[in-house]
Amino acid sequence: MTGTHNGNGNGNGVVNGSGRALTGKTVLVTGAGGYIGCVLTDMLLEQGAKVHAFDRFFFGEKTLINGFRPQDDDLHLVKKDIRDAQESDFEGVDIVLDLAALSNDPSGDLEPELTWAINSSGRRHFAAKAKAAGVARYVMSSTCSIYGAAEQGLCDEESAANPLSIYAKSNFECEEAVRDMNSGGFVTCALRNATVFGLSRRMRFDLVVNLMTLSAFDNGQITVMGGGRQWRPLVHVKDVARALITLATAEAETVGGGAYNVGIGNFQVKTIAAIVREVLPFPIQLQIAPDDPDRRNYAVNFTKLKRDLGFEAEFDIEYGVREIYEGLKLGQIENGPRCSTVGWYRHLLEAKSILQEVELNGRLL
Repeated sequence: MTGTHNGNGNGNGVVNGSGRALTGKTVLVTGAGGYIGCVLTDMLLEQGAKVHAFDRFFFGEKTLINGFRPQDDDLHLVKKDIRDAQESDFEGVDIVLDLAALSNDPSGDLEPELTWAINSSGRRHFAAKAKAAGVARYVMSSTCSIYGAAEQGLCDEESAANPLSIYAKSNFECEEAVRDMNSGGFVTCALRNATVFGLSRRMRFDLVVNLMTLSAFDNGQITVMGGGRQWRPLVHVKDVARALITLATAEAETVGGGAYNVGIGNFQVKTIAAIVREVLPFPIQLQIAPDDPDRRNYAVNFTKLKRDLGFEAEFDIEYGVREIYEGLKLGQIENGPRCSTVGWYRHLLEAKSILQEVELNGRLL
């Protein structure tokens, strides 16, 4: 690891010059206001695309319209639920990059029926409407957690899925359905993300690298659960965005009906903690807790993206830790309830319950 990006591309761009293919294209991004979506939207605009940011905006709209990038005429916000999508929502759309999901395992377990309704049936409905409307390319953001608990060796795209959580199971079910839609000029593929880290305007501090960096910054301490022996594949949020754009612009014969893992490598949790401690410029205490019930333990092979499309992830853990630390130090990163996905969803559900109890004849007050 070098502590900087590894120079396979231009940092924000896409390898093999595929970004040029986006000029003049209209790209619909679901989940555009989310952790990955904010970074992806910026990158698409930089590559010359027009973006329809299609999102329920659970976390608010300010992440897109009041960020580090000035307002852009090519950005069109669509505040809508994917479950309510109609063919008319895809008018003029060339590419769909689908990030809409209740993300991570704890969030999925919070309201199981809702997770299935959005992550599986909702996304399948959205893809079907896109196909009926004549969209040419559909790239679904999925997860490496579909591999679940691997016995040994590296999981590649041909490995059997073994999803353990509702989040992973619903994603895999949707993956299979979207793959089966790959026909009749409708090109579909899926990107299986490793555990994501790095800086975003809609920041998440419930992801292992980000959380460890925040804990070290706030408390001078990192707690490593389960002895830290569990393996996790990791990927920077910018590399996820780059990979999605690469699949969106690659040859249809190469990617159609396929799935691709994306990541920089596989790390034991205790190694991640050691890297975070090494990067940060102040003393940090490591605490090992042996009683983590997390059964997820898998390592992933990422060579297919490079073999088929020449794509390699660029941004390492050190880079992500440094950018988050600088953002925290300068007060540029929000660190509130919205930064924990499951915590924010729980807050919204509790608020809804209170409002339903208090509201009378359509009036709150």
